Amino acid sequence: MSQADASQADAGASGAAAAVPAAGPGPGRAPNPLWTFGLLRSELATTFRRWRTLALLGVLAAVPILVGIAVRIETRGGSSAGQGGGEGPAFITQITNNGLFLVFTALAATLPFFLPMATGVIAGDAIAGEANAGTLRYLLVAPAGRTRLLLTKYATTIAFCLVATLVVAVSALVVGALLFPLGDLTTISGTQISFAEGLARALLIALVVAASLVGVAALGLFVSTVTNSGIAAMATTVGLLITVQILDQIPQLHALQPYFFSHYWLSFADLMREPVYWDDLVKNLGLQALYAVVFGSAAWARFTAKDITA
Repeated sequence: MSQADASQADAGASGAAAAVPAAGPGPGRAPNPLWTFGLLRSELATTFRRWRTLALLGVLAAVPILVGIAVRIETRGGSSAGQGGGEGPAFITQITNNGLFLVFTALAATLPFFLPMATGVIAGDAIAGEANAGTLRYLLVAPAGRTRLLLTKYATTIAFCLVATLVVAVSALVVGALLFPLGDLTTISGTQISFAEGLARALLIALVVAASLVGVAALGLFVSTVTNSGIAAMATTVGLLITVQILDQIPQLHALQPYFFSHYWLSFADLMREPVYWDDLVKNLGLQALYAVVFGSAAWARFTAKDITA
């Protein structure tokens, strides 16, 4: 082959290579923001299309329905809710006066167990589930990059926390509107606020509850990087959640309890005070951020050094 023919062949090969779109950012190449957004969109679609995720959201949506029906039946004879024994969830005695209080009651009822359990299932399966299914290696070959993939998994889990919380709140609002009257409501401090302001506070409370799950999400993600079994990661995360909440109820551990991620969860009730009492709310958000940093860093250190064989 002549030198001219060889040069022409090289030029043709270069043009063909340039015409093929890259699957992702190569080594030493700056990551493409659009490709990263595509990875996040794919993770969100995959997570929220799973039957397990839909079942979890269905269970969460059912909790306000059951609470609303139970309160309606209990108060059918004119008695007040919560007077049949036991204190029940916060705000439950106010539901019959204003259906908006069912939102606060439902969030108080689901936050100690149902919401964190659902978050633990999603977070625990994030990495371990991919490893168990044999798809983790192919995600990294794409190439996603370990740090970017881990951040995408965590962002997807946080998105689930927000969606799950809003599902509870919206379900409670609909049920409360159907079964009970709506209108101006009385705060914990005894002052009156308009229904519109009550809705705004309900939305803010839902956002605070979602933010309260950030620590559990980071913990679950770390556990997910330690094992290749999705079931083991989910069970371990939920087990740790239950253990911490039990320890949070033991009086002898009062010195340690302010550092448990669940200790300030119910501080969202302070948003129904006039004026709002911010101290415990700020402590809660700061504690969740601390857990996110600590266990997020641990997950990153573990995942970036992990030998991916499946």
